Amino acid sequence: MADAYAERTFIMVKPDGVQRGLVGKIIKRFEQKGFKLVAMKFMWASEELLSKHYSDLSSRPFFPGLVKYMASGPVVPMVWEGLDAVKTGRFILGATNPKDSNPGTIRGDLCIQVGRNIIHGSDAVESANKEINLWFTEKELVSWPRTVDSWVYGEN
Repeated sequence: MADAYAERTFIMVKPDGVQRGLVGKIIKRFEQKGFKLVAMKFMWASEELLSKHYSDLSSRPFFPGLVKYMASGPVVPMVWEGLDAVKTGRFILGATNPKDSNPGTIRGDLCIQVGRNIIHGSDAVESANKEINLWFTEKELVSWPRTVDSWVYGEN
């Protein structure tokens, strides 16, 4: 597969998405789009890990509540790979605030308010790389040939 198709993004189903039983629906959206899953865990994240993950928001007044909420239940961190995975992944998620999300997006279809928007997605290639390295070791990232790629990307 060409390098352009190997861009990776970090996607995480938040505790509300797990509690609502939406993990499978979210995975299905990324698979149907044509992205390749290269890592996934089901875990209860520590406040320490979550504080590192959301460190760019640490000065915001909602930061303590965000970390507490994210540590309130299990999450499903994942790494997806494909052409423009970060940008397209954000489009699949919809706007951070569900009221601003288009129908057909995950948040547009499945969420009502910003404090329970069920999913996190990297906003840039740089943040994706940082988040992937924070949540996964190199050994946990699985590179594998996918026979359907020629049907997704048009290569022979």
